[in-house]
Amino acid sequence: MDIRRLDSQALLLTGEVVSRVKTDHLTLATPCADWTLYGLLRHLVSQNEGFAASARGAGEPWAVWRDGDLGDDPAGAYEASAGDVTAVFAEDEVLERLFALPEVGEGFAVPGRTAIGFHLLDYVVHAWDVAVTIGAPWEPAAELTSAALRVATLVPDEGRGAGAAFRRRITAADDAPQGDRLLALLGRDPSWRPEPC
Repeated sequence: MDIRRLDSQALLLTGEVVSRVKTDHLTLATPCADWTLYGLLRHLVSQNEGFAASARGAGEPWAVWRDGDLGDDPAGAYEASAGDVTAVFAEDEVLERLFALPEVGEGFAVPGRTAIGFHLLDYVVHAWDVAVTIGAPWEPAAELTSAALRVATLVPDEGRGAGAAFRRRITAADDAPQGDRLLALLGRDPSWRPEPC
């Protein structure tokens, strides 16, 4: 599996949806219960900046994972952060570097190949979060959904719940579409829709 190529696809998928966000969307509730759409977009920028810093060996401080700034152009801020993380992920030997991931735990680090898999998973699923919030389509390529599903099956059940990176898994039918199974594995209800205004 070419994890870097697939990660770039995930960033493009998310970028396409983010490009459709309008100013009046920013206060909408999202499937991520703690965030409005503004907060979710800020998280996406912050995560790109955090993963880029971690790939450069500077990912331990919490601040690098939380300082994303949308300014007056959320889509532009997202694109800039996506370009930065894509560039650093393309560097030689990045797959073998250790990435600090302080959100998982203090002192926690994994090889780049694993970290980029986590990043891919985050962006495929957050693309759905943004899309369903604004009523846009979410149509990841089958190979991208398959890759994200493989990573999602590795996310342990321990530590899930309110305030954690992932909610508890929910049940999806064995014959449910692959995308629905992916969402359910990360605690999202594929039938979630924003409440009408």
